[in-house]
Amino acid sequence: MNPRLSALVATARVVSIPLRTKFRGINERELLVFEGPNGWSEWAAFPEYSDDEAASWLAAAIEWAYGYLPTTKRTQVAVNAILPAVAEGEVAKVLSRAGKFETVKVKVAEPGQTIGEDLARLLEVKSLYPETKLRLDANGSYEIAAAMELIEKLAGEGIELEYFEQPVQSIAELAELKIEISKRGFATLIAADESVRKSSDPLAVELAEACDILVLKSAPLGGVVSALEIAASSKLPIVPSSAMQSSIGLAAELHFAASLETLEFDAGLGTMNLFAGDLVKDSLKPVGGVLEVRRPELNNSSLDTFKAEEHRYDWWIERLERCGELIGLEA
Repeated sequence: MNPRLSALVATARVVSIPLRTKFRGINERELLVFEGPNGWSEWAAFPEYSDDEAASWLAAAIEWAYGYLPTTKRTQVAVNAILPAVAEGEVAKVLSRAGKFETVKVKVAEPGQTIGEDLARLLEVKSLYPETKLRLDANGSYEIAAAMELIEKLAGEGIELEYFEQPVQSIAELAELKIEISKRGFATLIAADESVRKSSDPLAVELAEACDILVLKSAPLGGVVSALEIAASSKLPIVPSSAMQSSIGLAAELHFAASLETLEFDAGLGTMNLFAGDLVKDSLKPVGGVLEVRRPELNNSSLDTFKAEEHRYDWWIERLERCGELIGLEA
């Protein structure tokens, strides 16, 4: 049963948590949290998202606070480390925070950076961690030619990728890139993220045979139950991943990962090392490349430590009212 909007507003707090390194063009993560019968939950739809898109994130947050949650199938989940699009000389420092890991996801195609800078970052990772599995994430920011250029340059350096996540933007471009990869004799796997969570049909990219792997995040897909239904309908491997939430929101993504029937790849949930603070007493940071499946307890003082400015609180509450109406919440 959905809560009334007034119940969400009653406990709503807006926070802005600083990041250790710029990520997706931001230096801090702004989000809203509220409390329900299940505990605290997080609504972290990025500010630039439309109300329609943000409403799905709100539905997921309400489910985590008020709804039925499926039984998990494992108590631990192996996760990757993540490397933002930092300069070559910062790679060692940033990855040292991640501790032990077997897989690292490296961000590429940052606006204003070149393929040469991306390549240098990747070569430095392999130099420091030669046995580590390497996956890339371009957030759809490459053109087909640029994505192929990077694949070819990496092959020339003897570097194999575990997979390349959302190298280009559209489903049609992904399909074209897959054909081009095959034509040139490469075996690079393509994972779809934005083409899943930003589509009216999350499985359209699979039906178009435009990817080999689906990256699923429960928050933008409307919640854990919805994400599990999509996973069950897919014939492709699933990589559960974070949407750059605090540990409150990350716990929901972890619950989703732990509820999947199978996990063929390390989950993309090792993101708390990117944050300079958190909202809980014991952050969901991996130990030995593994996360324990749990729902961490709120650190009440953190709500004041990271309290957003008053005008940002007003903005989020107005957004909450609009998005609540979209998903049928009563006042």
